[in-house]
Amino acid sequence: MALNNPAFNNPAFQDPKAVQTYPGGSQAANLGGQSQFATAQRAGTDAAAQAQLEGMYAAPSAGAVETGRMSYEDTIWKTVGLFAILLVTAAVGWVWTMAGVTPTNPNPSILPWMIGALGGFVLSLVVIFTSRKKIRPALIFGYAAFEGLFVGAISAFFEFLWPGIVVQATLATFAVVGVTLALFASGKIRASKRATKVFMIAMIGYLVFSLINIGLMLFNVPIAGGAFGLLSEKFMGIPLGVIIGVLVVIMAAYSLVLDFDSIQQGVRNGAPRQFGWLGAFGIMVTVVWLYLEILRILAIARGSN
Repeated sequence: MALNNPAFNNPAFQDPKAVQTYPGGSQAANLGGQSQFATAQRAGTDAAAQAQLEGMYAAPSAGAVETGRMSYEDTIWKTVGLFAILLVTAAVGWVWTMAGVTPTNPNPSILPWMIGALGGFVLSLVVIFTSRKKIRPALIFGYAAFEGLFVGAISAFFEFLWPGIVVQATLATFAVVGVTLALFASGKIRASKRATKVFMIAMIGYLVFSLINIGLMLFNVPIAGGAFGLLSEKFMGIPLGVIIGVLVVIMAAYSLVLDFDSIQQGVRNGAPRQFGWLGAFGIMVTVVWLYLEILRILAIARGSN
């Protein structure tokens, strides 16, 4: 029975010379006195063990389903699935937004925009604050659907005002994501504690500025009277929104680096397979944020011309 173990295919366990010094010599080791039937039986057993070993090496490596652990491939497929949902509902949002536009009513509907934004915001908070106890893919699917509705609606609105802007923003987003992923995969860019601290400070500053800008726009303060509030104002002939927008795009790109780093750590630590949904969710949040910022930068730049 020992010969069924592949470890015993080692010549040290099969060479008769290796056991000549055993007490009793070859007779005690059942060597030299074997019948032809016993020899043939042993050869057949060796061949079966060898075939079993070769089958083990030829078999594909265990994936996330077999191991129950997080993997890069599984996370990628989850991400692709979420973006597929987003694209479908984005098409719905686009059609819904433009459905009521006629020569007599040239105003796109903002209803899908508002529904998508509110639903996506609420579900994102639920996913973030409940994932420590349990990861619910259904909630992440719902987030992708609402986020797609919002992205499609706001894209249609911007496209109505500035034709061709959606294609420009989409290509720019693909470029930033592709370059960031390539640099991370090559090891030329990595997340660091110092850079992350700077990123967090910049994020807080940007959020405070955004809240102030929204407040000034709501109260019709003259300094924020442009279409984008303070972002429409110019600094040295350049719209402030373009300057800040470029910095925000850099922040979004670094956020992608943090997402990739978190996924890498999860795979290395052998995190459960379900955590791939969180990785896909994080990437979607960052990519949508990046797309919206680029869309706004282009709108501000084209609106100022």
